[in-house]
Amino acid sequence: MNNTFDKMTFKVLLAITMREKEDGYVVSEIFNRYPSIQELLEVTEEELLLIKGIGKVKAKQIIAALKLARMQPNPSEDRFTIRSPEDAYRYLKDMAYLTQEHFVVLGLNTKNEVMFKETVFIGSLNASIVHPRECFKHLIRRSCASTIVAHNHPSGQPDPSREDIDVTKRLVEVGKIVGIEVLDHSVRCS
Repeated sequence: MNNTFDKMTFKVLLAITMREKEDGYVVSEIFNRYPSIQELLEVTEEELLLIKGIGKVKAKQIIAALKLARMQPNPSEDRFTIRSPEDAYRYLKDMAYLTQEHFVVLGLNTKNEVMFKETVFIGSLNASIVHPRECFKHLIRRSCASTIVAHNHPSGQPDPSREDIDVTKRLVEVGKIVGIEVLDHSVRCS
């Protein structure tokens, strides 16, 4: 018998812990926000409290169940490896269909495997307000070695704006300070 948990096992574990159906809103929302087992294992009580339907008691129960799951050997997952800008572009292909600007952070380990993908900002049709604090808090919390950031241009204009260039410079500076290299800032067009 395999000692590692798979996603289905986690769904059942959470459903039992919360006395909810495996396909219920709360379980589904948890897996939408934390799609990989590693992300789920690292979720905090504060993050769980942001999900509608989870109060303090339920959050503590979930954290307790996840602590038990952590006692198992680390779950093995196939992670997408980014070896080139084309790999990042392919990985982020779904951004081309968004109608608002989304700013996404990819957290990478030392082998350039994607550990997580997080949308940190959603803007308007042609703008998003990006702050390094929101970008790097996810990267630091998950001990990432490097990152690729990306956003889309629903207008279809592929050229980076002056703001895009300034944001990239700020992120690179912060990355140097905290020791997380910003490998690329990709722009997807609709």
